[in-house]
Amino acid sequence: MENQFEESDDIICTACPMGCHTVVRRENSSYHVRGAQCPRGERYVKVEATDPRRVVATTVKVRNGSIRRLPVKTSLPFPRDRMRELVHSLSALEVSAPVRRGETIKRNLLGEKVDLVATRDVSVQ
Repeated sequence: MENQFEESDDIICTACPMGCHTVVRRENSSYHVRGAQCPRGERYVKVEATDPRRVVATTVKVRNGSIRRLPVKTSLPFPRDRMRELVHSLSALEVSAPVRRGETIKRNLLGEKVDLVATRDVSVQ
């Protein structure tokens, strides 16, 4: 994936509640971070600059359930530039009740090592 940032860019770190204002600078193939108050923040900013990811939360259809849509989320952050593709692929997914919160609904989403997990129990109708 090509770097989405200029030679330098400002990123607010969300790795902890401090919310450090950082500057990440690309020099050749390495990244330098200023403003991060901890090593965790420095790692976060480098990842955000090179491979931004987000936890995706959405719903899928439920067959024979007490509710019609099951809230789900990704087990790990998913590549941000593929989120639209992921949500589109999940629009056709339908699960059968009963479903337990924490149950894996689908493994290795779009070839990534990220699973889809139920975030609510659903009983049979």
